[in-house]
Amino acid sequence: RSVYDDQPNAHQKFMEKLDACIRNHDREIEKMCNFHHQGFVDAITELLKVRADAEKLKVQVTDTNRRLQDAGKEVIAQTEEIIRCRVQQRNITTVVEKLQLCLPVLEMYSKLKEQMNVKRYYSALKTMEQLENLYLPRVSQYRFCQIMIENLPKLREEIKEISMSDLKDFLESIRKHSDRIGETAMKQAQQQKTFSTALQKQNNVNYGRNMHLGRSRISESKNEITLKRTFEDDDEHEEEVLTAQDLVDFSPVYRCLHIYSVLGDGEIFENYYRKQRRKQARLVLQPQSSMHETVEGYRRYFSQIVGFFVVEDHILHVTQGLVTRTYTDELWNMALSKIIAVLRTHSSYCTDPDLVLELKNLIVVFADTLQGYGFPVNRLFDLLFEIRDQYNETLLKKWSGLFRDIFEADNYSPIPVANEEEYKIVISKFPFQDPELDKQSFPKKLPMSQSVPQIYIQVKEFIYASLKFSESLHRSSTEIDDMLRKSTNLLLTRTLSSCLQNLIKKPHIGLTELVQIIINTTHLEQACKYLEDFISNITNISQLTVHTARLYGLSTFKDARHAAEGEIYTKLNQKIDEFIQIADYDWTMSESDGRASGYLMDLINFLRSTFQVFTHLPGKVAQTACMSACQHLSMSLMQMLLDSELKQISMGAIQQFNLDVIQCELFASSEPVPGFQGDTLQLAFIDLRQLLDLFMVWDWSTYLADYGQATSKYLRVNPSTALTLLEKMKDSSKKNNIFAQFRKNDRDKQKLIETVVKQLRSLVNGMSQHT
Repeated sequence: RSVYDDQPNAHQKFMEKLDACIRNHDREIEKMCNFHHQGFVDAITELLKVRADAEKLKVQVTDTNRRLQDAGKEVIAQTEEIIRCRVQQRNITTVVEKLQLCLPVLEMYSKLKEQMNVKRYYSALKTMEQLENLYLPRVSQYRFCQIMIENLPKLREEIKEISMSDLKDFLESIRKHSDRIGETAMKQAQQQKTFSTALQKQNNVNYGRNMHLGRSRISESKNEITLKRTFEDDDEHEEEVLTAQDLVDFSPVYRCLHIYSVLGDGEIFENYYRKQRRKQARLVLQPQSSMHETVEGYRRYFSQIVGFFVVEDHILHVTQGLVTRTYTDELWNMALSKIIAVLRTHSSYCTDPDLVLELKNLIVVFADTLQGYGFPVNRLFDLLFEIRDQYNETLLKKWSGLFRDIFEADNYSPIPVANEEEYKIVISKFPFQDPELDKQSFPKKLPMSQSVPQIYIQVKEFIYASLKFSESLHRSSTEIDDMLRKSTNLLLTRTLSSCLQNLIKKPHIGLTELVQIIINTTHLEQACKYLEDFISNITNISQLTVHTARLYGLSTFKDARHAAEGEIYTKLNQKIDEFIQIADYDWTMSESDGRASGYLMDLINFLRSTFQVFTHLPGKVAQTACMSACQHLSMSLMQMLLDSELKQISMGAIQQFNLDVIQCELFASSEPVPGFQGDTLQLAFIDLRQLLDLFMVWDWSTYLADYGQATSKYLRVNPSTALTLLEKMKDSSKKNNIFAQFRKNDRDKQKLIETVVKQLRSLVNGMSQHT
């Protein structure tokens, strides 16, 4: 840099100095060469001498090399082979090492495939987990591992789909087998109950005591369902104990639950299972429309429901969390409401008491079975009380027909007994006691007709039928006794009473039949105390118990008697009316025939024979009937005289009518029915007698003078009645000139009639004004 920075000639001076320096070095080199030249020459000379030796050595080396090359070719070949083998060995060692890492993966994958083929899906999932966590990470760099890793989620989904398909098959299987499971469970419950009942009876437990088995489970272990089924062969009976797994394979549920749990989808599986089972529950709870027609329909319905809940109970105790007690209780409450609604509806269609009774027995077994599995069934027993009312209604309808048939077949005649044997047969059927009749010799007749012992037997049969329903209701003997008495009261006060009332009103029932009905009801009423004893005997409840209901069916027979008595009075009056209708008076006759009318004599003879039949009736009934008949006869005769269509009456007709009334009075005084005091019965005709006496004697002055006084001879003669009859006679006298001789003998007679008519009219007008 100093060269370029100095004066402008500095470069020139530098170059000059450089050339001078070069020349100096060249002179020094030349001096050195000159100094060593001889040694160089000597060296060249020696080199030339070596040259020949070098050629020889070259030839020798070439030959040696050739010979060495020829000898080393085989060594080289062997060396290359060794190198190649060692490379292969190293590769093999590497491969072995890698295979030792890959083989367990492949073996596990092969094991996975095998487990999939044999449907060991839970084990397959475990194998997958080992592959993913332990084996595949070691060899993740290989392509086949990536393929495996990609396939594992697909296999999981496949396992889920397969397990879900198996679960669906399981659900379908238990849908088909639920009725068999329920049937066997109900059979075992019934057998266990029968055994317990027999054991209690052996231990002298009173009949009717609560025999409920409590909430003990049917099987000894809650984790196992033991169901009994009886197979009947031609020659012997074999009993085989079946488990739920014998009827249904539960392994799909376990597998599916484990699989979904392992996959972390346990909640999804639980929700799906419960949803599907709820759907199945609704199907099971849906009855067939014709279920009420046969008991088999009810049995199949109950078996399906029991089978459903037995399976749920089994799942509850063999799995953890899939089914909970809360879930089963909720499902049962839903089912119970539906079951009660279905039974309440279908039982109302039942008209056969035997079918209702079988339904009750099925409900009891159904309830006992499910209560044995821990399900509350109190509402079912409450429903049984409703069905009991329906059962009683069907019984009442059935017994109504039986009573009607008995009444239709009865001849309404006293029961004849020819000897002691026949008498004992009747007494064995009906509790009859009569010391007076016992003293009589055979043959003799019992006062009641054949229907009485038959009705008594049917009432007892009704009590037995009613008792059949009251059994197994888990009620005390007192409650059963109370139910029997109430149902028997209904039979007496409603059914039998209605049949008796209808019988009494039937047209073909005559006076004789009515008399016999009154006698029959009297004996049936007396037999009620024996019915109370009968109920007490079969329930072992004393009648002295405070809460024991009484049979108030006595009123039934009293009401029937009153109705029969009223019908007797009615029929008697109707018969009297029939006789009155055939009366054929000549109201314009000049004088009487001198004897009573034929129709009236026939009527009196009829009454006399009828009242003879009444000797078996209670005295008051016969007396009332007789008095009623006489009063009705008197009233009918009076109405005949005062009939508005009758315009004229002659004195001869009055005299003829008087003869008929005299016969009526003679009949009344002959005491056709004992027990009347004095002339009580004759007083029935007192109105007619005083009226006829007034006209026959023509004692108007006395009548008018004493009118209104208690001591009047004609106290029972009403002025309007006398006026009506007098005007009929007045009109007759004008037309037929009946009073012509009166005018000849006594001209004042006509004036007297006119005066009497005026006075009678004034009395009638005075009475109307007073009223």
